[in-house]
Amino acid sequence: MTAALRLARPAPGSSHVGTFVKTASVQVIEILAMSKLDFVVVDAEHAPFDRRDIDLMVLAGRACGLPVAVRVPDSEAATLLSALDLGAAGLVVPHVDTAEQARALVAKVRFRGGLRGFSSSPRAAGYGSLSMKQALAQGDGAMLLCQIESARAVEEAEAIAAVDGVDALFIGRADLALSMGFDNTAEPAVERAVDHIIAATKAAGKMVAIAVGNMAERERYAARGAEWFVVGTDQGLLRQGAIEAFGTRQNAVP
Repeated sequence: MTAALRLARPAPGSSHVGTFVKTASVQVIEILAMSKLDFVVVDAEHAPFDRRDIDLMVLAGRACGLPVAVRVPDSEAATLLSALDLGAAGLVVPHVDTAEQARALVAKVRFRGGLRGFSSSPRAAGYGSLSMKQALAQGDGAMLLCQIESARAVEEAEAIAAVDGVDALFIGRADLALSMGFDNTAEPAVERAVDHIIAATKAAGKMVAIAVGNMAERERYAARGAEWFVVGTDQGLLRQGAIEAFGTRQNAVP
């Protein structure tokens, strides 16, 4: 079978770029794999993906050599286990507000020293082709990104980043702005909060991840220390390409 694909931290001075996938279509994965993207994140929090959909998206990524992470809709053990057993290269977990929550997440997603249930039968274990030792090592290699998107999480950023087993803090600026009482991610207070998260993450030696709208924003946050970027979405790329090619229809729906 195709070898497991892993997410990786970029080399110093470089960055990795992916995009959110919100359309449950394996062809989207195939098409995106033709580009120079380093990974994609299937957005099961904000888009209609069930377990079968995620299964097919991960399979398509493996077939195309494109790592597929999953942004899960919640932090329940069964949700995390499902995505990992299907072979997700990593998990983006939304609304991690405290170090206590982060420690609980690590326990749920790790075999060794954790609580993750083991089976040799799913894709993540090679459908029984791997030894238990190999399957444990491969499973524990999935990356865990804790999404920081509230005022409380900003205050707890240092403690969350320090949790052993957390690989990265993922900055969600939209919900962060809302949590702080703003409807604009460019508010100076939001930008200061972002810088605080970046500094706390780097001080802990962890990877700084962030969602941005375009490559210009990527450059801006790369200069400030971020290194793992989710740029836009598959839907946004389709919309932008169509408008660029054909213009915008008046009274378009929605």
